Amino acid sequence: MSGEIVESFTLDHRKVKAPFVRKCSVETGKNGDKVSKFDLRFAQPNKEEVESPALHTLEHIMAGAMRKKIPEIIDVSPMGCRTGFYLTVWGEPSPKEIGEALVYALREVLDAEEIPAQNEIQCGNYRLHSLEGAKKWAEKILASNKDLTEIF
Repeated sequence: MSGEIVESFTLDHRKVKAPFVRKCSVETGKNGDKVSKFDLRFAQPNKEEVESPALHTLEHIMAGAMRKKIPEIIDVSPMGCRTGFYLTVWGEPSPKEIGEALVYALREVLDAEEIPAQNEIQCGNYRLHSLEGAKKWAEKILASNKDLTEIF
C-alpha cells in the first residue's frame, strides 16, 4: 500500500449528515490553474445507498443541468459507494454556488420526462437507468429543506 493520502478516506463518515455539499480540495496546476473538487452527498454513509439505475440517471441529468449554472464543470462522477457524486470544476466556486446549481439540477430531474443520452451510442450501459428512482432521490433531497452548502 502506498503512502498516498486519499482525501475522502480522511473524512469521518460517521459524523456527516446527508444531504450536503462539501468542498474537498483545491489543487493548483503547473500553470497556476485552480481545480476544485466537491462531495455532493445524497445518501447517509453506511446507512443507505442510491440504487445503481437511479444513480446512473441522476448522473445523466445532472451532468447537463449543472453545467447550465456552472459552465466550468469538468466532471460529475458517481461515488463508488453510491452515496453521491464527486464534482470537479475549474476555479474556486463556493459551496453555496455549487449547492444552488445542485438544487437547480434536482429540480430538472423532477421535471424530466426522458433520460438524456439513454441509447447504446451515447451511453455505456443504456439499460441501467431509472427515471422514477432518480426522481425519488431528487424529491428526498429537496424535501430535506437542508442547506446543501453545509461544510464539514
